[in-house]
Formats: sequence, structure tokens, C-alpha cells
Amino acid sequence: MRTDDGWAPSPGGLVRALYPMLRESGGTWVGWTGDSGDDVDPFEVEGVDLHPVPISAEEMELYYEGFSNDALWPLYHDALRESTFDSDQWDAYCRVNDRFADAIAQVAPEGSVVWIHDYQLQLAPGRLRELRPDLVIGFFLHIPFPPVELFTRLPWRDEIVRRLLGCDLVGFQRPMGAANFTAAAQQLLGAEVDGDAILHDGRRSRVGVFPISIDVAEVEEIAAGRATRQRTSQIRARLGDPEVIMLGVDRLDYTKGIGLRLRAFAQLLEDGRLDPTRHVLVQIATPTREAVEHYQDERAQIERMVGEINGRFSRIGLPVVHYLYQTLPYDELVALYRAGDVMIVTPFRDGMNLVAKEYSAAHIDGDGVLVLSEFAGAADELTDAVLVNPHDDHALQDAIVEAVEMHRHERRSRMAGLRDQIRKSDVRGWAARFLSELDSTADVA
Repeated sequence: MRTDDGWAPSPGGLVRALYPMLRESGGTWVGWTGDSGDDVDPFEVEGVDLHPVPISAEEMELYYEGFSNDALWPLYHDALRESTFDSDQWDAYCRVNDRFADAIAQVAPEGSVVWIHDYQLQLAPGRLRELRPDLVIGFFLHIPFPPVELFTRLPWRDEIVRRLLGCDLVGFQRPMGAANFTAAAQQLLGAEVDGDAILHDGRRSRVGVFPISIDVAEVEEIAAGRATRQRTSQIRARLGDPEVIMLGVDRLDYTKGIGLRLRAFAQLLEDGRLDPTRHVLVQIATPTREAVEHYQDERAQIERMVGEINGRFSRIGLPVVHYLYQTLPYDELVALYRAGDVMIVTPFRDGMNLVAKEYSAAHIDGDGVLVLSEFAGAADELTDAVLVNPHDDHALQDAIVEAVEMHRHERRSRMAGLRDQIRKSDVRGWAARFLSELDSTADVA
């Protein structure tokens, strides 16, 4: 990413996991700079070679905002919104994917390992395989892969599956995603299945499940710091020292179930099961895809709901919902995690949801309760959370009350289980496991 002082690695967890490996192996990161129209020569940051791929403003509109986020994103998240299937957007998606594949083909040494990430680049593996059959190619999908009956709505469904099968290893967050992809390859392409491998067009592509994690040590270090402890105390004081702080931290995306959460909270206040003098909700909504109409509508709806709830249940100087539409520094988020007595994570569908893991890692005091949608990938691992179907409004309300009223001994027992689970595999372990599987796949092939 570009900063006032030049270039710096992105603060994201994926970058933090892979950067040391790239530095040690002498690898190259091929990606976009983040600015449309950038045409930058390759350069080095902190010992890693970076190879920028340009994307024009028009391509950003068609490829990223259009096909990636107005066609694939809603379709892959259970068709929560109608997808737009536009041939101009598809053409831009093909063009940008081919450009990435061409760039990788130019810089990759003979027989090297290539790891491609996420739904924006699903066509790149097939093109790269044609250009460089010597390469070992892996792909990881960070979001869900949909059931075949939804995926077949996509006019270009066959091409996406065919190109992904240019990989030696295709990775998913959950077993369901791997099963859905395998079924799509069978039904759409007539591929054969041999255990965890898909056989098609003379190639063997393995399919695996690799639930992503977080940098647990980093979160715990921040959480234990004096500055975080002080900030956590300040947060509680500024909220009026309520008995229970409920917390939501999400990108402002229609898949996250923020509206469901707010409606459940409002109903509990209305019914007297929660008390606005004792219970408050802090909702952080991180801006995202602000140029996309669905996201503009979602923001307007959520902010209207926050205003209605506060208008009915707040006291002067003490709102019952504290809402921030902004991106917070990571250390501020960790302080909020520590301040939150109950974390509410209610997506309709989520590949993983790392917020649930970050909250658990931040609670080094061993207290706190996580309410978690069973449709988040994290639910497979974080079974000590209060798991809930967010589509069931009564179940969601009951889950929130259960978390708020939970006895201290049960809270601590559940949190211990959550923290034990996330310690089993941090983000570096996740990356190392995928790359190890990719190496072994190439050896077998």
C-alpha cells in the first residue's frame, strides 16, 4: 500500500502471514497497488519483490465493483441479493484475470510454487497453466463456494470451474465449500472424483479444507499492553459504565446481518428483557464498496435503525446504541474487544469471520461471551460460542439474553475453550499447512 513515506506492506492478516515466507524464500508478490490507473515498475519493500499489475478506473468499475462484487459476491453468499450478470463486466473480469496470469508467468522461476487468492482471480489459474505448465499452482477461496443449484445461475459457470481446475490444489474454508466445488466439477464438466482429487482433461486437482486463522500472539500482545488496558477502561467510562457492553464489529456489508442484530436488540429492549440503563450496544461498521448501490442502501437502512432505537430508548447523554461508520486502528479494535462483554457475530453467510477469533484472542482475562452465527465458517471450530441461526429472530433474541445473563463460571469455561481452539492454528500455521499440502500434491502429480 502507498503511504506518505512511500510503500509499506498492507496491515491485513494475510499479508502479515505470507510476507515473512516470501522474504525467506525470495518470492515475489504480484498484486494491485490499490490505485486505479497506477502503472508502476516492480519494486522492493522490506526484502520482498513486488510486481504491480495495473487496473484502470473503467476496469475497477466493471471487473471489481461489477462482476466481482455485483455478480459473484451475492451469488457466493447464498444469493442474498440479486446478481447482475453483464457480459461487459465478464469481459473485464477475463481481461484482468489474464493480465494477472501473464504477469505471474513472466516473473515465476522454472518449477516454482504460485499461490493465487480469492474470488476476484478465479480465472487466473487456468490461463497460467496454459502459459506455464511447469508451475505448481494453488488457489484459496476466502469466501464460501455456493451450492450447485445457485452456482448454475452464473452464465459463465463452466469456465470458472474449468479454469480453477488448472490448479494442483484448490483450498476452501469449510468442507461444504469443497463439496460444492467438487459437485460443480462433476455436474458441469463431467469430471471424475478420486478421493479428494478431481480428474478432468488429463489433469488431477486436489481439493482441500484450510480454515484460515489470525495472528494470535499479536492480538494477545496488544491486549496485554498498558495502553490497551487504559483505553479499555476509558471506553467503559465513556459508555456510562454499563453492566454489559454488547459489541458488533463488521464491514458494512449486507451479508453480515447487522440489521438483524439491531432488530433483535430493539425487540429485547421493547420486551424489557434488556434494560437500556444496564445494557448498551456498540456497533462498528467499517466502510466498504461505497460506490456500489447495495452498500449505499444497506448503510442508509442501518443508520435509520440506529436513530430509531436511540430515539426510543436512550437517555440524554447516554445513547443505548453507539454506532461508528469508520475504519478503526487495530489497537483501538483490540481495546474494544476487551471492553465488550458479549460479542455478537451474526452473518447470513461468511467464509470464516476472523472478528470472532480476534475477540476470543483479545480476552486474555478469560471472560466474555461470543454469540456466533452457525453460517460463519468460524462456527466449525468455535463450538464453545453460543451458536445461533440468525434467520430465527426469536432464537437470536434468546441467544443474546443467554449470553448477557450467563453465569461467570460458564463464561470462563466457554472462553477457555474458544482460546484453546484458536491457539491450535494461527495464520502462519494456516499458510504453512496449505503450502505443505501444495508441495506434496505436486510431488504426487
